[in-house]
Amino acid sequence: MNYRFQFGVVWDNLDQLLQGAWLTLLLGSAAFAGGLLIGLLAASVKTYGGRAAGLLSDIYVVFFTNTPALIQIYFLYFGLPEFGIRLSAETCVLAGLVLNCGAYLSLILRAGFLSVRKSEIEAAQTLGLSVVQQIRYVIVPHIARAVYPAIANFFVVVLVMGTSVGAVVGVDELTGQAINLSTVNYRWLEYFTAVAAIYVALTLVASVALALIGKRVFRLRMRIF
Repeated sequence: MNYRFQFGVVWDNLDQLLQGAWLTLLLGSAAFAGGLLIGLLAASVKTYGGRAAGLLSDIYVVFFTNTPALIQIYFLYFGLPEFGIRLSAETCVLAGLVLNCGAYLSLILRAGFLSVRKSEIEAAQTLGLSVVQQIRYVIVPHIARAVYPAIANFFVVVLVMGTSVGAVVGVDELTGQAINLSTVNYRWLEYFTAVAAIYVALTLVASVALALIGKRVFRLRMRIF
């Protein structure tokens, strides 16, 4: 093997890679937050809505969990302009990831909804709480502890693998920055070795932070590795 690694080119452009890593973190966090709200709504509708509402929730979940996030982003980025709607690449990626995350998180939260004991719901109804109040004051606090580990792991998946699809439509997140830089001097191995290390670092930081939150808020002992 005659290839010689030259990591100096990576060091010279490290600031751009770190900018991409910051955008990755922002996209991942925003997509997860938006997806969590949509997932909670979809799980609530499926559990407490009527048959028609439940069917709409099922259609949403089936479509977004059985098609790749990249295809969904393509629909937004290339399809919407055909109807006169033009959005930035970052907006399309964020919207696509939010909808995709919402579908998967609705399945996780749905399991949490089903874990609530019937006696708790009956007690809330006896107190005269509405369905929205039951979800807010009884169900959400109950399921938060039960589903937190699964939700935390899902956040790491979104952060590491989900946001990288943005590079395909020109978003300069971490992978996108690496592609742009490596096309200048063709040092692909150096740049993507560095990117892999940065992704590992992001994953470790997110995992540790989520584990500490779980331990402090929910008294959970979560494995980081």
